[in-house]
Amino acid sequence: MASMIQSWASCSAQSAGCSEAENWYAVQTHARHEKMVAQRLQERGVTAFLPLRTEVHRWSDRKKVVEVPLFGCYVFAKIAGATVDRLRVLRVDGVLGLVGSRGEGTPIPDDQIEAVRMVMEDGVPWSSHPFIKVGQRVRIKSGALSGMEGVLLSHDGESKLVISIDAIQRSLAVRVEGYEVETA
Repeated sequence: MASMIQSWASCSAQSAGCSEAENWYAVQTHARHEKMVAQRLQERGVTAFLPLRTEVHRWSDRKKVVEVPLFGCYVFAKIAGATVDRLRVLRVDGVLGLVGSRGEGTPIPDDQIEAVRMVMEDGVPWSSHPFIKVGQRVRIKSGALSGMEGVLLSHDGESKLVISIDAIQRSLAVRVEGYEVETA
């Protein structure tokens, strides 16, 4: 089962001057610093999202269940485009920068983050998938994944919906057998 580190505090709870122009951005971190960065962002009042997956690590003398980031070296932060907000993120120890052109970051559409959050929360079986951009874009019409959009692939008689985060060029695939889909 996968989990996530997140803070979904509302704007009014964070500060009175919160702007409606907040967008999700991918924050690149040093390797294995994702959990610490997500925690420090939350401490600074930044809405952070770090999807985690559970793995069993084996050593010669023991096994241990650990939670590792779904997308290594990346944490997602919801901030306004103002320089002050970006600096609040960039000054966190372990942060390398915002993903995007000229270090300013490229906003990530809310539906891409929401699709990943839904898959992780609902415990839907998924697998990592190479990033793809082209293909038939579809939307699931009903069920637990209703409204989720992605690219439909079929391989060896199995249909999968590939959900992509364009800014970091990472994707995951969800089996859509039994779900009704329509073109998006």
